Amino acid sequence: MQPRLSRIGQKMSRLTGVRAIMKDIIETMQSGSGKWINLSPGNPLILPEVEAMWREYTAKLMAGKEFGEVVGRYGTSQGYMPLIDAIVTFFNKNYAWGIARENVLITPGSQALYFYAANCFGGPGADGTSRKIVLPLSPDYTGYGGVTLDDDTLVAYKPTIDITAPHRFKYRPDFDRLHIDSNVGAVLFSRPANPTGNVLTDDEVRGIVNAAAKHDVPVLIDSAYAAPFPNLVFTKMTPIYGPNVIHCMSLSKAGLPGERVGVAIGDAKYIEALECFQTNSGIHSSRFGQALAAQAIDSGDLLRVSESVIKPFYQRKAKVLTDAFERELPADVPWHLHEAEGAIFAWLWLKDLPITDKELYQRIKKHHVFVVPGEPFFPGLKEEWPHKHECLRISLTATEEELEKGAAVIGQVVREVYGK
Repeated sequence: MQPRLSRIGQKMSRLTGVRAIMKDIIETMQSGSGKWINLSPGNPLILPEVEAMWREYTAKLMAGKEFGEVVGRYGTSQGYMPLIDAIVTFFNKNYAWGIARENVLITPGSQALYFYAANCFGGPGADGTSRKIVLPLSPDYTGYGGVTLDDDTLVAYKPTIDITAPHRFKYRPDFDRLHIDSNVGAVLFSRPANPTGNVLTDDEVRGIVNAAAKHDVPVLIDSAYAAPFPNLVFTKMTPIYGPNVIHCMSLSKAGLPGERVGVAIGDAKYIEALECFQTNSGIHSSRFGQALAAQAIDSGDLLRVSESVIKPFYQRKAKVLTDAFERELPADVPWHLHEAEGAIFAWLWLKDLPITDKELYQRIKKHHVFVVPGEPFFPGLKEEWPHKHECLRISLTATEEELEKGAAVIGQVVREVYGK
């Protein structure tokens, strides 16, 4: 007998989108049906230089006098103070943001942070108004689909599409369509974006921030792939901060995904509300990961490995996959690869695809290659749009050989689908 779930319980327990795809991938690979090329993971690779850094700081923590205090006692809901101080010092020195302790909150990963924010600022209000959480440019991170307790709270907007070169394109916010007013609780977007690698320009970000500021709406900028850590940015961009901006970071792609360390930097009024939400839901983030991060930021090592190891590693992978698609995909098919501007994914758009993205996923899967169909990356976009079913996400975490072999399989299936 199934448990009697509340409306919220039913929503939060659904196996949908990428979660359903990942379940299929795991079960298929566990079936022992041959060797697979997996181009689906969002898990970052364990890079030897990065792992060595975290091992070094783990050893120092365990040997030091702070170890018992870190793991043997509860801390404040705001976070581990040496980490907060390290963040304040770093951003004031390198970006002149003028922040203080009260502007920083540490959370158990950035997904938890967006859940706090979406339900602090969005949904039914005390004044009877139901406020929306706005995604200004779709597609975007599939995880945003689970951060609101009510499906109707999340609203996404279609982008404009620029064809930037033969077989290349870029999404841009459609400011003629984008609507932000006092009925909006918060704006949220990733930069660089998962799944596309898109980086909104500084001017585009300021346009969104300024539109939201007119109605005292906070803007959460998901910087999980951005500078300074892990600095997975392959184009020009500046971290943007301001009175209504909540700059959100994660150390997952900097080598600590298992420790769940997220960071929010914003006006004290927003940080205080989010901290109270965290107090009620989970007390505080793991202090062990926070203590490691504090050491790595203070020493400069985290910045160093981000710039010299993590960034060039994935930038090289992006070039390998781009070159492979140029070789393997037919020139007379309307395929377009999103400009490789950052993150650890490539985003392939197959215009006028004769079948759905999920059907294409299944056909590619028959050749022992996994990708991720694009439709789950349009959370909050209610209107029908063929483009939602014409895209694939490909992870850059595979080996260079696997990327090339996977591209060859995708090219073969695309030829068959388009009759080329």
